[in-house]
Amino acid sequence: MRTIAPFPATRLRRNRRSQALRGLVRETHLSVTDLIWPMFVMEGENAEHPVPSMPGVSRLTIDKVVAAARRAESLGIPAICLFPYVDPSLKTEACENAWDRGNLSNRATRAIREAGIEVAVMTDVALDPYNANGHDGIVKGGEIVNDETVEALAKMALAQAEAGADILGPSDMMDGRIGAIRAILEENGHANVSIMSYSAKYASAFYGPFRDAVGAAGALKGDKKTYQMDPGNADEALRLVERDLMEGADMVMVKPGMPYLDIARAVKDRFRVPTFAYQVSGEYAMLMAAAQNGWLAEEQVMMESLAGFKRAGLDGILTYFAPRAAEILNG
Repeated sequence: MRTIAPFPATRLRRNRRSQALRGLVRETHLSVTDLIWPMFVMEGENAEHPVPSMPGVSRLTIDKVVAAARRAESLGIPAICLFPYVDPSLKTEACENAWDRGNLSNRATRAIREAGIEVAVMTDVALDPYNANGHDGIVKGGEIVNDETVEALAKMALAQAEAGADILGPSDMMDGRIGAIRAILEENGHANVSIMSYSAKYASAFYGPFRDAVGAAGALKGDKKTYQMDPGNADEALRLVERDLMEGADMVMVKPGMPYLDIARAVKDRFRVPTFAYQVSGEYAMLMAAAQNGWLAEEQVMMESLAGFKRAGLDGILTYFAPRAAEILNG
């Protein structure tokens, strides 16, 4: 005679009884190799300037960036991403400094390469740090012009590849820029440089602290809604990802992160390609401000937020928490 187990036969709490059991059945695992550390580089020597709206984050001179890259290497963080704080005197409407071989970003990349540090260097391909109008593209007659901007971005990408960048991150959201960048890289002997396209970058209010950090906030005239995505759209994101992959992107990114994890999951499920998200400045600042006021437990919300990215299916996360998270993950 069959014995029927007493209710409830399935006690899912059994596997939550101890830390050991919880670890054994955990579905999502965060590791140091999932992290990319964004850094802000500025002119000068042996100096760092805190970013007021991003507690714990500073602009660093090139020598300090090299030291931070060395720290990333020691922690096992596989990649860093450089964003320049450009002197206002170099900002023009034509954005010429963006593709200058001796600009701040390119000098920082070369310094890291010359130091022999084994981390991948990712760079930002967008004109806003160099633009007198604060936009990611060239402005003419009040309009952000697409094709002329794409030509500028291709020259900028080539200069970054020549400086030694491993990954180029086009974050501008112009149409056709991935194909143009891939073509100029192939034509000039840089076929092995990867492109991580900001394919689904939304016109978000979460970017404010970043714009302060790179000095673009004061220069920005108007907004970026004519080229960044409408936050209400999801299907459009999939079309953009598909287009960028067809044009030669090796990896794709969703930005911001936490408010758009549904998009990240949809991209990963549809295309099965390396997919990343950016835990942007506003997300970071929001968590840090709440923690500093005692409203949230800082370390726990940091790690929980990062685990959420992995649970959504992402392969990696650009996050300002990277060095602190790496220390925790390394034990």
